[in-house]
Amino acid sequence: MQNYDYIITGSGASGLMLAYRMAKDSFFDNASILIIDKEKKTSNDRTWCFWENGEGEWDELLHKSWDKILFESNIYKNTIPLQSYAYKMLRSGVFYDKLWNFIETKNNISFIKANVISILDTAEGVFVETSICQYRAVKLLNSVDFDQKYTRQEEYPVLLQHFTGWFVETKKNYFDDSVATFMDFTVDQKRNTRFMYVLPISPNKALFEYTLFSKEVLTKDEYEGELLKYLATKSITEYTITEIEQGVIPMTSYKFWDQNSKNILHIGTVGGWTKASTGYTFKNTSKKTIQLIAFLKAENDFTHFRKKTRFWWYDLLLIDVLSSYNHLGSKLFSTLFKRNSLKNVFRFLDEETSFIQDLRIMLSMPPLRFIVALFRRVLNF
Repeated sequence: MQNYDYIITGSGASGLMLAYRMAKDSFFDNASILIIDKEKKTSNDRTWCFWENGEGEWDELLHKSWDKILFESNIYKNTIPLQSYAYKMLRSGVFYDKLWNFIETKNNISFIKANVISILDTAEGVFVETSICQYRAVKLLNSVDFDQKYTRQEEYPVLLQHFTGWFVETKKNYFDDSVATFMDFTVDQKRNTRFMYVLPISPNKALFEYTLFSKEVLTKDEYEGELLKYLATKSITEYTITEIEQGVIPMTSYKFWDQNSKNILHIGTVGGWTKASTGYTFKNTSKKTIQLIAFLKAENDFTHFRKKTRFWWYDLLLIDVLSSYNHLGSKLFSTLFKRNSLKNVFRFLDEETSFIQDLRIMLSMPPLRFIVALFRRVLNF
């Protein structure tokens, strides 16, 4: 049996970013660190987008950024300057390359290609069973979802952010590449929360993504049919699809962190690092890995890492409402953007607002459904 101080299971965004931060910090230079995954990711298998105030850690890797966004629905339309913010797009290929290139300079960090079968915290250490061998660690950071427990409970509703995206290249210049379409709710809602997301990379290249917040995924033909229809409404008829992206992200306030133990910490989506109300994960992961590095240097018990905040409650109420009244998504998001400054919306979604600012934003929203959801939660708790 091979023994390590730290094992990281899974080398997606959260696992790789954590390993990168450990590699950069001299505190971990004498620690033995193992990364285990079924593959070593190198390709553009993900596109991550996030808003950020000013310059950021990953700016040198950005594929594109925008200083204006378009929000559009049947009740509100506005092209909004981002002022000090930017909406940023990062392709995973360059991200993987940069992080792996640095991690591989560290002799104390190694990578094993294997399927992770199970993990177990015991008095003798944390045991990781893989398809090729068993390993033991003092501490385990896990991003592998073994059983999807959150799908087999009813206390916390689970919506899915699911999408199909086409990278499109046109013969003519159709796009204003200074404006990103953040949400276009003018597509047929079909009793769901559905919108188109358009990121123009150049005057003749753009990512069109048909996205839903709902409980059930669609068939391949349904996603593609809506993309075809939307392109036609924009009079885009001559184009080539250069890449296709698909994804399903859980949106839930389920307490993923309850599965942590003293020596096992779940990270990434399986650690609850996805922002429940939006489905955004990358920026949260960047923040959480910084916090985790500080935690590892100061504390020993992983059950103390996650602290529930008031923002968890806000997300819970929104998911409760959208779970019961999924068709209201367009109205709710339109009201949010119409009645609040974009800066305050971003700060609220980033969990950086004060309680007074939270109240102002919440009072700007249609109150009835949220009040009912709140009373139901209070009675259950």
